Amino acid sequence: MSSISRSSPAPDNQLLRTARAPKLARVSNSSAPDGTLGDRYWVLLIARAIPAAILTLVITFSQDHSASLGHIGLGAFAVLTGAILVIGARMLRGMPRTLFVVQGTVTAVGGVVALATIGAGLPVLLFLVSALFAATGVLELVTGLRSRRSTPVACDWIVVGGLGMLFAIAVLFIPVDYSQAITIPDKVVPNLTASTILVGALGAYAALVAVYLVIAGLSLKWDKHPAGVGTSIDSNVGTA
Repeated sequence: MSSISRSSPAPDNQLLRTARAPKLARVSNSSAPDGTLGDRYWVLLIARAIPAAILTLVITFSQDHSASLGHIGLGAFAVLTGAILVIGARMLRGMPRTLFVVQGTVTAVGGVVALATIGAGLPVLLFLVSALFAATGVLELVTGLRSRRSTPVACDWIVVGGLGMLFAIAVLFIPVDYSQAITIPDKVVPNLTASTILVGALGAYAALVAVYLVIAGLSLKWDKHPAGVGTSIDSNVGTA
């Protein structure tokens, strides 16, 4: 009788382990990576390149490089980019998704401020450009650095974020009252002013970012193993 009573708890323990197993399986499956995410993420990269390319074309083919054009160009670029980031953040999960929403919101708000201060002049434009690209650059750089061990596309975030920060720093060195006369025989050339430098630099930055994002997006689209990218991005669910 004693041997029978000692062996009786075994079935109960087995039942407990069996009951717990499905719960553990459900927890594991809930964080399972979505292998199709990489197939969609390249679209976000191309979409981000579109406002940058438009800004580049507008500045390149415009004779007017005044502060007003800078306000309009920066505002439209920032509003469109911010909307794309917020909408595209749905393709991500965990920490990158949160930071992309914050970055998109900050970018869009900066664009609205730029459009609302068109007549404020060059000093305000210099401040807006420097502050906006510094803030968004830091956010994207942090996203990339925190995700560099879990997703290969973190490299794109690091590069774009770093470019934004460098551009913000470079803008600080543009003197507000700078004006330099340029003389070319038999040709009328307007003076090289701070607004000309700033707006031109904004167009050059936009061109660089547009080219990089297009290359990154097409490279991701044509990657032989796009599903691996989706797996890596989604792995942030467990580490965020």
